[in-house]
Amino acid sequence: MSKNKPDSIIQQFRTVSRQYSDASIFMHEAIARKAGLTGSDHKYLGLIIQHKELSAGELAKITGLTTGAVTGLIDRLEKKKLVKRHFTEADRRKVMIVPNEENTMKLLQPLFHDLQQRTSALIASFSLTEIRAIERYFVEATLVMKEVTDTINNK
Repeated sequence: MSKNKPDSIIQQFRTVSRQYSDASIFMHEAIARKAGLTGSDHKYLGLIIQHKELSAGELAKITGLTTGAVTGLIDRLEKKKLVKRHFTEADRRKVMIVPNEENTMKLLQPLFHDLQQRTSALIASFSLTEIRAIERYFVEATLVMKEVTDTINNK
């Protein structure tokens, strides 16, 4: 039990958090299918976009994927013209993955439009104090999940 918080409150929070996580996975899988992607490819594409450019090795390290799995991922995304491979001038063996944001947005934006509208309205219904508390939870929970993932991957 956490300090000054009954077990029932903690358990209810965990239940709601798990339901949110499940709903998020199911929604992203549905969006990915509609876009002709796998759920994993969709999420990894988002990661590549966030970084603007990644080497294949960096992507493998961040995701925990094998280099062979990364090659397959790049092949699938490149075939759909969502990323391009670039070889560095200094080392032609080093492959950089660069997202094609224009093609990605054309593909995914229509599928995210309703979600973005509805979540914007939801966020607007909270006070600034509530938004900061929710943001703090997501930031800190993300750090916890990253640490657990690193621990699992390094065992």
